[in-house]
Amino acid sequence: MFGTLAKKIFGSSNDRVLKVIQAKVDKINALEDQFTPLSDDELKAKTAEFRSRLDQGEKLDALLPEAFAAVREAAKRALGERHYDVQLMGGIVLHEGKITEMKTGEGKTLVSTLAAYLNALEGKGVHVVTVNDYLAKRDSEWMSKVYDKLGITVGCIEGGLDEQARRAAYACDITYGTNNEFGFDYLRDNMKFEAEAMVQRGFNFAVVDEVDSILIDEARTPLIISGPAEDSSELYRAVNALIPQLSEDDYEVDEKSKAVSFTEDGTETIEKLLDEAGLLKGENLYDVENVAAVHHANQALRAHKLFTRDKDYIVKDNKVVIIDEFTGRMMEGRRYSDGLHQALEAKEEVDIQPENQTLASITFQNYFRLYDKLSGMTGTAATEAEEFMEIYGLAVVEIPTNVPVQRKDVDDEIYRTAEEKYAAIVKTIEECQGRGQPVLVGTVSIEKSEYLSEILKKKKIKHNVLNARYHEQEAEIIGQAGRLNAVTIATNMAGRGTDIKLGGNTDMMIAAQIDGVEDPAKIEKITAEIEADTAEQKKKVLELGGLFVIGTERHESRRIDNQLRGRSGRQGDPGTSRFYLSLEDDLMRIFGSERMDGMLRKLGLEDGEAIIHPWINKALEKAQQKVEARNYDIRKNLLKFDDVMNDQRKVIYEQRIDLMGQSDVSETIKDMRADVIDQLVSRHIPEKAYPEQWDIAGLTEEVQQTLGMDLPIQDWANEEGIADEEIRDRLNDHINRKMAEKAAKYGPDVMRMVEKSLLLQILDQVWKEHLLQLDHLRQSVSLRAYAQKDPLNEYKTEAFNMFQAMLDQLHTSVTTYLSHVELQNPEAIIEREEPDESQMQATHIDPLTGENEVDHGAAPAQAAIASDPSTWGKVRRNDPCPCGSGKKYKHCHGAV
Repeated sequence: MFGTLAKKIFGSSNDRVLKVIQAKVDKINALEDQFTPLSDDELKAKTAEFRSRLDQGEKLDALLPEAFAAVREAAKRALGERHYDVQLMGGIVLHEGKITEMKTGEGKTLVSTLAAYLNALEGKGVHVVTVNDYLAKRDSEWMSKVYDKLGITVGCIEGGLDEQARRAAYACDITYGTNNEFGFDYLRDNMKFEAEAMVQRGFNFAVVDEVDSILIDEARTPLIISGPAEDSSELYRAVNALIPQLSEDDYEVDEKSKAVSFTEDGTETIEKLLDEAGLLKGENLYDVENVAAVHHANQALRAHKLFTRDKDYIVKDNKVVIIDEFTGRMMEGRRYSDGLHQALEAKEEVDIQPENQTLASITFQNYFRLYDKLSGMTGTAATEAEEFMEIYGLAVVEIPTNVPVQRKDVDDEIYRTAEEKYAAIVKTIEECQGRGQPVLVGTVSIEKSEYLSEILKKKKIKHNVLNARYHEQEAEIIGQAGRLNAVTIATNMAGRGTDIKLGGNTDMMIAAQIDGVEDPAKIEKITAEIEADTAEQKKKVLELGGLFVIGTERHESRRIDNQLRGRSGRQGDPGTSRFYLSLEDDLMRIFGSERMDGMLRKLGLEDGEAIIHPWINKALEKAQQKVEARNYDIRKNLLKFDDVMNDQRKVIYEQRIDLMGQSDVSETIKDMRADVIDQLVSRHIPEKAYPEQWDIAGLTEEVQQTLGMDLPIQDWANEEGIADEEIRDRLNDHINRKMAEKAAKYGPDVMRMVEKSLLLQILDQVWKEHLLQLDHLRQSVSLRAYAQKDPLNEYKTEAFNMFQAMLDQLHTSVTTYLSHVELQNPEAIIEREEPDESQMQATHIDPLTGENEVDHGAAPAQAAIASDPSTWGKVRRNDPCPCGSGKKYKHCHGAV
């Protein structure tokens, strides 16, 4: 009560933020008369002037009013669109590193130009992140007209670009691209062997479009680059044979989260079975040596208890083929990750295909936290404001609409059965079509959109179906969803980024009609006809009440429902939205619809009759809040575990970049040798031990194995008063002299190249093996809860110990290799085996569609012509020569 009263007197915190922003908008508006008379050249020259002022120490905030006024003027000239005051407000919020929440149709694409231009003035690059390739391409081409007027360069990252084109796009002042493309390029850059081969140039400022979709929904699953791992098919078969021996008391199945786990009794049972099968190392299941065995047992349990043959997958041609749960179609070539597919192959006794191993991975949370400044925009962020602040430090600011919203949001209609619900939906569609009012129907899955489509086909109701697969097609269909008699069925996420304009999207229709037409008079005629037609249609649709939005089910997130509603009522247009629900819907079923069903039967609810009441809307909202909280916990948990790996990833990636930038790494390698010798001596000559307790024979043997040197360590140990420190110093002197002699023998330059090459290769190898161990550890630590231990703390402790062991392994391997290596052919060692991209796959599972968004990385360069070396690109020295001689490149055209 007091909170409501205070809000009325003082305004909300959002109102107070807007008041401060309004003062800046007034300053921008006051400058408009100064910028309007400028010639195109004078307007473009403003960019050089702003950059010069920045060089002299002026801050971006001081330049904001003039920079925004310049962008507004450029947009007027390039697009014929003048930024509204609310759009200027949105741009200020973005520049401040916050999220701007603006309703659908308020022009967020144009808003981004303001903050992107201002921050691009520093010359460090600005990334504008979109949800799909179509929008990245569309927005970069559309907004580049504005940036051209200001002398700002624009690039676009798309799937299939070669590395040279990617590097050029990242070198631009502003770069558009999808979250997946940016993330995968970051991972691939950190697998390169030369700094010049990297495509990105740092993380200055990012504007994330549809920020809730990218930073909330898609953040449930990480980006992963994987490649083939070592064969462990026998282990899969051995573990698979143990699962049928479990009883129902040994595991618990959770239908809600589609998960299965061992009970406390089950943990003891599987431990005993693994031990009897000779698959257990150490004393018990919790030992770190058993992470692989536990991982295999978990995946075998999932394969047996969660996945059903001929429902989730089929066996065809001696292979396990996944069935798409939404469409029921076979998904050839698609495989479950993390060893689950191999577990299914063992279960079905078919050939086990090699397992893919993680080579690099990152969550979107940790990727986007790399940026010095991050901002975002969407129509729906307020419901997730707490998560944005806690995870990313992003405040949400709600921007008022340019024109007040006229849409009516009607209370939900709830039916007992899905059949009754769909009958009511079809009846409403028929009523709307009878009067010509356009209808947009939102479904929660592809399967349900196709089910409704079948009903409409039987009723002979003409309609379009969108299902979040073909983004360009979507945009065209959704753009015309506001025409008379239009009926459009869409999954709730489909068509984002495109406005539904009442009467139809004039620009899209003109572009489609004039394609291939060259006669200017004919183009003018077509344009005039389409403009007149859409104006007439818009007038009629407005009279009919605008777009009618129907929701066929409540989504688990309120945001998705709000996105669907927001399709109607753009820029002050009238509209209506209503949700139709049944007690058989997933959300209702999970949250206690059985009791409600019994109650409604007692109250005498007739077949086909609905209940409508605001209280039910509130109860549903509470159910949605519960699901949102659970999903937030899942994302937070994913991030907690990834944060552990992220600290290690930063260390390794920073080390790699540092090494790639050095021409001489001999000091680093010398420090590694000293560290290895220190550990060798400490192992065999314990601190404060008497000389007779020293293991000199063991030390001599290890020195021989590691350093490749037969030294009289026993004689040293017999010397009067010698200490372990003196032995360390002598070992270091001998190995340093040996390495100096090698450098003199082969030439310092060759030796430095060999050292750098080997160091990077071994670093990548041990990091790859470490990631595989972490994958398995992550699976196994959940069992520690049965031993009254916190899985996260266990993961942190063991991951740290494993990382330390990995660094020790790196130092030992580099020291051993360089100590023993004899350079018969220095070039063979210098030639680095770069990762084979044809064997690698970059994947990100879309949590909303369940589909695997595969990114195949950079496209190969143009085809090589044997007679033209200029078309060959970069050829590795051990590859066949592109001229067709059959010789290796280094022995043919690459001979030095």
